[in-house]
Amino acid sequence: MTMRFHPIGMDRQREYLNVLGRCPEKFSDYSFINLWGWADIYGLEWAWEESHFWIRRTIPETIYWAPVGPWTGTDWKKTLKDHIPTDAVFLRVPEMLAGIWEKASDGRIDVQESREHWDYLYDKTDLIDLKGNRFHKKKNLFNQFKKKYDFEYIAFTKDMIHMALGMQEDWCTWRDCEASEALEAENRVILKILNHWENLTGILGGALFVDRKMVAYTVAEKMPQDTLLIHFEKGNQEYKGVYQAINQVFLSHSGEAIKYANREQDLGNEGLRKAKLSYHPVGFNKKYRVSRLV
Repeated sequence: MTMRFHPIGMDRQREYLNVLGRCPEKFSDYSFINLWGWADIYGLEWAWEESHFWIRRTIPETIYWAPVGPWTGTDWKKTLKDHIPTDAVFLRVPEMLAGIWEKASDGRIDVQESREHWDYLYDKTDLIDLKGNRFHKKKNLFNQFKKKYDFEYIAFTKDMIHMALGMQEDWCTWRDCEASEALEAENRVILKILNHWENLTGILGGALFVDRKMVAYTVAEKMPQDTLLIHFEKGNQEYKGVYQAINQVFLSHSGEAIKYANREQDLGNEGLRKAKLSYHPVGFNKKYRVSRLV
């Protein structure tokens, strides 16, 4: 019997987070804030089936994502046959689950690497200390920012949201968001998240101020265990070194429990890939495209 999917809503946030906590791997795509924030853009829907949340994208076409929940102890061959169309395509499937499915189907599925969707993982200490030749340029820009500007860092509170909204509006003017479908979509998501800040579990952020003016901000999400997921990072490029500064300062205030930063994927954008690699990730959350399930 095919499952009944519904638009992703705020009403099941707590239930979803409990199920996500039982998932052996926590990838950026499956954070509640990402799913809910991008739901309108991608037409994201979910369905509840016993112990798992199933997710699918409906814009511009229907493509399934990985189910969220415990991956072991499930008869995947039967479950997929009973609930998912035989011609379904899955994207953003974590490496561990792709392996489990491949074994369950005796190899009769097609598994392809989706490099553009891999999450970039960083050691938080590396991004704070910026030690060695690897980070020389980053540290130099950060030091220039510190030397030139008398800045202040302030963690987000509900009273700062209107300032972040104002800076985001300015940022979109500088970058001409209306001329870019991708930036326009991202802007809609940022505004949605900022406007519902108090209702989102695990959300946190911080901003840099120079002369009482917000010049950079970060929006992040605390994931289960010891990882901080960086959703958005925006800066006023009139202030040289502002991106290196917000990156370093925000993480330095993230608390001792945080060991890693997940800076999400590059979506195949060469410029973005180069920028993410320049911070020297310590690993990746690898994802795959899976099709021809039997």
